[in-house]
Amino acid sequence: MSDHNTANYDRAVEIAEGVFWVGFFDTQTGLHSNPYLIIDNDEVVVIDGGSRPDFATVMMKILQTGILPSQITALLYHHYDPDLCGSISNFEDIIENKSLKVISANENFMFIQHYSMDSKPFSIDAHHNQFSFSSGRTLKFIRTPYAHSQGSFVTFDPTSGILFTSDLFGSLSSEWDLFLTLSPQCMACVNVLNCPEKKENCPIRDVLDFHKNIMPSEKALKYALKQMLAVPFQMIAPQHGSLMSDATVIAHVIHQLTSLQDVGIDKIIGNDFDFNFNHLENLRLTP
Repeated sequence: MSDHNTANYDRAVEIAEGVFWVGFFDTQTGLHSNPYLIIDNDEVVVIDGGSRPDFATVMMKILQTGILPSQITALLYHHYDPDLCGSISNFEDIIENKSLKVISANENFMFIQHYSMDSKPFSIDAHHNQFSFSSGRTLKFIRTPYAHSQGSFVTFDPTSGILFTSDLFGSLSSEWDLFLTLSPQCMACVNVLNCPEKKENCPIRDVLDFHKNIMPSEKALKYALKQMLAVPFQMIAPQHGSLMSDATVIAHVIHQLTSLQDVGIDKIIGNDFDFNFNHLENLRLTP
């Protein structure tokens, strides 16, 4: 497994035995996408494979691990956004396996099918929210509805202890490392809006701002976090931003997220939102 401090981000990075980060850092937008690869003997699952423009980069890193495209048995997608699913047809073309599975929730397939998907859908709903390799290794799926889409879920791999969290725990930032580290000063900070050390970039603020903009509401975010806290994970691997493997960092970020306010629509309407029906009295319907 690669040393997190000396990892070469131009190549695939092994984050646990047989589990690889095959993503990239977009220096133009600050949106760093994180496709992942799980290799179990001769079977391979690609998680959130990425957009069509990024397919060449992702596939190059997949091949760097030494596997053949024909070994990829499943493509797993946590929701239906194009930054995850845009390259489905590219994967299908290079894998050329009629038994290739596309794993997702029922609600997502209504949209995923529009990416020219030819493979057989593997609905987590119809398979007791889990997927098993031939070896018996099993991925467990935890539903996190409306965080941020109706069919959203996260994936737990008990073998590695990794929880793949999709947009949850993600961030958008011009500064990036594969693994999130926080100084003691950052851990003790109580005002992320005004850094006492006058740093331009605050990784915690980046995480919080991302969730405020991406998640639809406080309730959806807190419900998702509650479901995840029931899982004995040791590492968090989001689809954007940095991975988290330090227990104190994970706990700190979770505490920040569970107390987050003004998330999504809540920032716009508040708690005292009400309708005014007075204008309906003057409504005129055309025969």
